Amino acid sequence: MGSTSLRSRRWRWASLLGATALAVTVGGALAGPAGAAGANVDFATHCIPPAVAGIPPIDGTTTASVSVDNTSPKVGDMVTVTYTVVTPAASNPTDIALPADIMTPTGKVALGGAQTGDVTVAGPKKNPPVAGKAAFPSFSMTGTFTVTKAGQITLSPGDYNIHTSYILELDTPCTVTDPPAPASETLTATDGTPANTRAISLGSASGDPGAAVTVSGSDFTPGATVTLAGRAGAGQTADTATVTADAQGAFSGSLVVNDTSTTGIVAYEGGSWSADKGAGPAAYVVNDNTPVPPGSQKLTTTVKAGTLSMSQAGDTVALTGVDFGQGGASTGSLRTVTVKDFRGGPAGWSLTGKVTDFTGPGAKIDAGRLSWTPACATKPGSPSTCTAGSTGAVGGAGATLAQTADGTVTGGEFTVDAGLSLDVPAFTPPGSYSGVLTLTLT
Repeated sequence: MGSTSLRSRRWRWASLLGATALAVTVGGALAGPAGAAGANVDFATHCIPPAVAGIPPIDGTTTASVSVDNTSPKVGDMVTVTYTVVTPAASNPTDIALPADIMTPTGKVALGGAQTGDVTVAGPKKNPPVAGKAAFPSFSMTGTFTVTKAGQITLSPGDYNIHTSYILELDTPCTVTDPPAPASETLTATDGTPANTRAISLGSASGDPGAAVTVSGSDFTPGATVTLAGRAGAGQTADTATVTADAQGAFSGSLVVNDTSTTGIVAYEGGSWSADKGAGPAAYVVNDNTPVPPGSQKLTTTVKAGTLSMSQAGDTVALTGVDFGQGGASTGSLRTVTVKDFRGGPAGWSLTGKVTDFTGPGAKIDAGRLSWTPACATKPGSPSTCTAGSTGAVGGAGATLAQTADGTVTGGEFTVDAGLSLDVPAFTPPGSYSGVLTLTLT
């Protein structure tokens, strides 16, 4: 699964998709079953239309929301943030109708509470057609940050920019009039394994090819040489620069970004990218303003990042019955779990389970008596390879059922199964006993 520091840096996507009821009967017949989006907020916004529009600044109201993939992370976890502008304050500043897929949004999300700072976010070049003078449509932007402090962390929508690439390359920057805007989402972070707390922020989330972006960093090794580099998905581009961290481990440097496929910027110590010696990626978009040659047509497409999810083939398992006075192994099979990892990027995943005590007629069977034998299969063509957890007790503390490692490119489809065995004491009172096995995907 990689080192602890690698795990602490990976993107965590936590989803509790359900539980499986496990039932066993002592001395009788088999038993049956026992039985995160942020809020929209409004805030005053000051938008500056492109000079070519010849109109004054727009003071209006933006409606937006911020959501995260994990509202209960640990210190060291990487959290994915989605900033959705539901109703922009600005509109198409010209009488010219804008065609589809010419808008590229970028912005920032403000952190408050236990951890402060800004998260840079960027969205795809995607939009429906916009009529002349009509309101801009809703759009979403994503970015990531690493949790460095335990406690409640608030997330508020911040400044955003709408870049349009049609006839002219134009920007409509919109700033929060009275920052910070109201908090849209709150997460509660808990203490975790000491983490790599290196962090970077960008002076801008977008720029034209050849433009320089300011990269600021903190918590790097004092005096270390730090490489600034562009990233295109999981790979590094040819755009690099070096800076030296000061006595406090901070730096501020400039990176010239030429590659139009750039999706983010990283900073790292050493000869090559390493998650335990680096920070980022911070979202960054290069405005592709390459002119189309006469007689040619420019074709574009977007590969959309998906999610990490799981589904179960059922939520009830009936274990075999045992006899009073003899007890022994009550066995069965976990309902097959299907994991789909369509996120892209370097993060692996882990599927864990924990079980409650089995309760029955005036008695209980301790959770620690349930053990499993995990198995995991990888669908052909998947970049990652699934590894089954170890055979052994599940218990209330939990155990790993299956996992994939972090890597340069990860993802795929996987099926997870397990043989189950409950060690029932010999003179457990007759009756039906049931417990709940909860599976968590992170």
